[in-house]
Amino acid sequence: QVQLVESGGGLVQAGGSLRLSCAASGRFFSINTMGWYRQAPGKQRELVAAITSTGNTDYAESVKGRFTISRDNAKNTVYLQMNSLKPEDTAVYYCHLGWGINNFWGQGTQVTVSS
Repeated sequence: QVQLVESGGGLVQAGGSLRLSCAASGRFFSINTMGWYRQAPGKQRELVAAITSTGNTDYAESVKGRFTISRDNAKNTVYLQMNSLKPEDTAVYYCHLGWGINNFWGQGTQVTVSS
């Protein structure tokens, strides 16, 4: 079974930065996509950023230029560097790992940005 363990969430003032980390363990295909989704109260879960095992990235328009996703394949870890945070970035952030029809989720980490 695949396990995803997230860390790095917290409370930060607008304009500040946070770095999320997600470490994957277990058995999974080496060719995969890891990413971050978020869900704010009353809203649907949305993609924030994703990165393939070959380094191709995708970002939500709302975070382009502020967030950077990266991964360390040797450590099976994905990172999300979040700069210039805004109150509307407040949400629970979920780590995702997928390949083919397989999808795995972390437990979520709260990010709160105060104005």
